[in-house]
Amino acid sequence: MNINLSPFTTYLIIINVVGFLFYLINMLLYKYSEDRQIDALLTITAILGGSLGMILAILLFDRKPAKENMMSRVFVVCMFVINIVIFLIIKGHFADHITFQFWTFFAEHRWILWYLAIINVITLIVYGIDKIAAEEHRTRIRIVTLLLLAFIGGSVGALLAMYFFHHKTKKDYFTIGVPLIMVVQVVVLFYVMNAAW
Repeated sequence: MNINLSPFTTYLIIINVVGFLFYLINMLLYKYSEDRQIDALLTITAILGGSLGMILAILLFDRKPAKENMMSRVFVVCMFVINIVIFLIIKGHFADHITFQFWTFFAEHRWILWYLAIINVITLIVYGIDKIAAEEHRTRIRIVTLLLLAFIGGSVGALLAMYFFHHKTKKDYFTIGVPLIMVVQVVVLFYVMNAAW
């Protein structure tokens, strides 16, 4: 059986195997040593397209989120989305002309605008509820839930809530993670506006 892979497919397989292995090594280093993490290598590997391998490693071996690994998870997921957009562009799913007319796009797809408005209001309220719970020492909303709300479209509401309520402004997975999520959402929106299917 002769399998003939394109150089690009071969590259993707190799970089994702490397990403998978680097994530496992990093996970073990976090568990069994101090100051020996390979976060820089993980970052470079994710940027180069190895984020799928890292996500598989997380799903198979490191499902329980912790504050120590939250920023790397946010980064890996954001890079995965960007990697998908880059892959689709390389495969030719991009229009011949590029447009930056966001308002025209939203006028043609009002449901997206309504969705974004609703999810951002919900996110703002949920962050506010978590701030009140923190001040009153009650049960808090999970970090994963707060970040997920930002990721599914509520990043503007999350950012506004963080600075309006002075909440989560000392945690890098929010102060860096939420703006990174916002950038990814703009990239995805720009791609969707200019995709050729």
